[in-house]
Amino acid sequence: MIPRRIVPNLVAGLASALLLGACGSSTGAAPAAPASSAPAPAATPATSAASTPATGSPDTTTSVTARTVDGVGIVVTDERGLALYRYDKDQPSPSKWTCSGACTKTWIPVIVQGSVGTAGVEKSLLGTVHRNGRTQLTLAGWPLYRYVGDTAAGQVNGQGKDGAWYAVTPAGKKSAG
Repeated sequence: MIPRRIVPNLVAGLASALLLGACGSSTGAAPAAPASSAPAPAATPATSAASTPATGSPDTTTSVTARTVDGVGIVVTDERGLALYRYDKDQPSPSKWTCSGACTKTWIPVIVQGSVGTAGVEKSLLGTVHRNGRTQLTLAGWPLYRYVGDTAAGQVNGQGKDGAWYAVTPAGKKSAG
């Protein structure tokens, strides 16, 4: 009799967790910065030990991995296999983001809390930049983003958008595809 109670309770618990996660990240983006404000240029190194933040949420990233993706070669993905992008209008040195407001609804900043695990990405190239009270991950100084049009692992639907958005390589360069 006990196993019959566990399954419905497990299903209810998972459904509750998914609903709460969806409520907490309706846009998946960090709060938008006014167009006239200058982002904080200070970048700090990210740690590389793999761990899940104690207060982790669906909109935070805990690890990055180098993966081969058809059409673009080896690019950096998050723990869900979603491609990460860099924006040509941002600056790598010092790290500075320029995508704000409506831009962050399409290009979601990669937010981190605590340490970030790596696989195939040089730990020394990871860093962070402050973004409206949150911490955005950088690679070789470039702030990183996810594209809202990538809904499954291995997609790079944002590649080349507006001639300024590119999946990022493990070295922080634009992917060739």
